[in-house]
This record gives sequence, structure tokens and C-alpha cells, in this order.
Amino acid sequence: MAIPSPFLAEAMAHQGFDAVTLDLQHGLISFDNALAMLQALSTTEVTPLARVAALDPGAIMKILDAGAMGIICPLIDNAEQCATFVAACRYPPQGNRSFGPTRAQLYAGPRYMAEANETILTFAMIETAEGVRNLEEILAVPGLDGVYIGPSDLSFTHGHDPVNGPEHPEMLARIDAIRDAAHRHGKKVGMHSSAIDYCAKMWGRGFDMVTAPNENRLFGFGAQLLMQALERETGAPQPRPGY
Repeated sequence: MAIPSPFLAEAMAHQGFDAVTLDLQHGLISFDNALAMLQALSTTEVTPLARVAALDPGAIMKILDAGAMGIICPLIDNAEQCATFVAACRYPPQGNRSFGPTRAQLYAGPRYMAEANETILTFAMIETAEGVRNLEEILAVPGLDGVYIGPSDLSFTHGHDPVNGPEHPEMLARIDAIRDAAHRHGKKVGMHSSAIDYCAKMWGRGFDMVTAPNENRLFGFGAQLLMQALERETGAPQPRPGY
């Protein structure tokens, strides 16, 4: 999700998704927004995830304390960065997460600390050429649950258009290779999708987690379908006002 709205978070959680991800990297969501949205998601059965803005252990720990049950961390390029990320999500001795589950303990109960290391999901984003080169070492980091592919940035760093590049045969082969490597290591692999057909296609290619386009794009797709239907009925293009 990119729009800072608890109501929209609650509405999206009732659409049948297994998880709802708050995008603090490219979305317009602040920490205060995220807290309210996590509270809304707690009224439903979905798993609340957060994509953080960067590899910032303090920010990772804070959003976990607020109630995120999994973290997607962008731009993980090597095993050292991945280990830093995972450590921020795990209490000692597996990591160095500071104890202070301000809100998490309210909804998860007194066993939160005892169970958090086993239940908090950690997904490292593979979205650069360097990350691909170091993939085997990243996948070997203890405590990492999986990798999450950012196909646009991955295409960018391999000389392709970030919009159309993810469909290029070279990039499709590359993401398949990432998927296969993750599965060899016993890790889950997720795929970011900005289009409905790409989302369905990636699910068919055997990815374990495929994110749907965010609510902003889904609203746009729905509005476009409406405009196209009106144009078919009236035979005339509908006005598209700009700024």
C-alpha cells in the first residue's frame, strides 16, 4: 500500500489477500500513518508486512514494535548487509533487536518475545546487478526467510528500461534463476508486480509470494476500465483533464 489511510488498509485487508504490505520506501506513508494502518489491519486476518525505506536497523525495529509481522528490506547487495538486516529483526541470541514491543505485545500477547524470532518474516530485496552477483552468499545468511525481487530496479541495473524491462527475455531468465537459487537454499522467493497480468504471470512461474499492484494503481486500472466502457458505449473519447 502506498496511500496513508487506515480505512483503505482495512478495506484492502478484506479483499482476500494473505498479506498487506505497507510501502514506506516508495509510498507516501510515514511512521505515524503506518501505526494507524497496522492498527486497522489488526482487526482482520491478514499478515501485516512493511517494506522499509532503507537498511536502517533503528527504523526496522521501530516498525516491528509497532506491529509489522514481516519486513521487506530494499537494496540488499551482499551478505554483510543481509546479516545486518536479519539481526535487526531477531532478538538475542539470534540477532540484536532491542526489546520494547510497544504495540506488538498488546495484540500478540505475553508470548510475543518468545515467539517473535520464529514468526517475524525477513525478505531481502534483490534488485541490483551486485545483489545478483552475491546472491548465493545472501541466501546463505542464517535467519533469512526469503528474497523479494524488485524487477524494475533489477532491469535498470542490467541496462533495460525499468518499465518494460521486466518482460524482456533476458530479465525473465534472470528472475527465474533467482527463484531457482532461492529454492535450492530452502528460501521463499517473492516478486513485486506493478501490473495485474504480470502478477498472474509470476504466480504461474512458481514464485511463493507475488504482490498485487498497490491500491493507487488498482484504482487507476479500475478507472481506465470505466472510461473504456463509456467510450465503447458513446463512440466518443471521454475528456481527460490535466493540471
